[in-house]
Amino acid sequence: MLLAQIVLILIAARAGGWLFRRIGQPAVVGEMAAGILLGQLASDWFGPLDALGALSQVGLVLFLFLVGLRLDLSHLRQEGRLALVTSNVSVLAPFALGAGLGVFLYPGLAHENAQLLPFALFLGAAMSITAFPVLARILRERGLEGTRLGAVAIACAAVDDVTAWLILAAIIAFVRSGAGQKPLWEVFALLCVYLASMWFGIRRLARDWSPTAFTLVLLVALISSLATDWLGVHALFGAFMAGVVMPKRQEFTDLVARKIEPLTVELLLPLFFVLTGLRTRIGLVQGWSMWVTCVAIIAIAVLGKWGGGMLAARWNGMSWRDASALGILMNTRGLVELVILNIGLDLGILSPALFSMMVIMALVTTFMTSPLLQLSLRNRGEHGRSAFSGR
Repeated sequence: MLLAQIVLILIAARAGGWLFRRIGQPAVVGEMAAGILLGQLASDWFGPLDALGALSQVGLVLFLFLVGLRLDLSHLRQEGRLALVTSNVSVLAPFALGAGLGVFLYPGLAHENAQLLPFALFLGAAMSITAFPVLARILRERGLEGTRLGAVAIACAAVDDVTAWLILAAIIAFVRSGAGQKPLWEVFALLCVYLASMWFGIRRLARDWSPTAFTLVLLVALISSLATDWLGVHALFGAFMAGVVMPKRQEFTDLVARKIEPLTVELLLPLFFVLTGLRTRIGLVQGWSMWVTCVAIIAIAVLGKWGGGMLAARWNGMSWRDASALGILMNTRGLVELVILNIGLDLGILSPALFSMMVIMALVTTFMTSPLLQLSLRNRGEHGRSAFSGR
């Protein structure tokens, strides 16, 4: 039964990726949509989910490690004030709007066991995410990787992800401490020790590692995941931080990614998409008031990311059209958003109805990125390279 489920999932993912590429979307957007749709349509056929859940968890650990591995904060230094201010605003604006929205939604859409503060902070963190892998793929497909727009977008996305995951780690520690696990002060103290060990210890040790030391790299990722899980934060935070502290030499990152990426992206992540689809209950979004709330969530998510990023970039010297393109790129959320939403559901913060609305928001904001970016760059040539190539 498990093998049959995996075969069906892979076929659906391939078909979704192919279809979405035909309409100008990154393949991963189609794979996400196909997995969630399959989970909705074939929920009765997927029996016990223990095996699929375990495989998808391994996939998420490897994927978050890859996200951290690909992050290179040197872009932030290269772009100076523009990247620094824009990245901060593109986190703070959606975080503030999301937290404010959380206060409004708490009475009716929070999980019955959720407290107001972690609920509001979680929504703020969820709104602050930019999907670094999807953004990087869009830049590559549009020929924008070597341009100023691409460099600023990558820098902002990197800071967004690091900041949002640090906030999320604090929220998880708060929630779990209230559930009778380690006291909050102990979790934060141990977390500081962990972060210092990773940044000043593992990062320095790894500087001279050969790209062929793949087993050692994999062990660091897994042990880091175990460490943060034991701390009471989350295993995925440890996987992400393990990737962040890895050497950023092109040869090293390319070789490690080539060994991990195919299995993770082609096999394990589609399982996660289907599991997300099985947990997404669109039928709970009933009546005009619920759908108005869903539209409001999407609007606030777009306002915080697109609007915040655009205004910050314009304030720092970009033209309105350039700043708008940057804001559009910041607004893509993708797979990383789905990961965070599942964490919120597992922690008892999000209700199933709000989880479903947030999944819809993640899909809509990711889907809209490519066509809006194409529209924004239409008058600048096919790729807009000439407009953004200056430093």
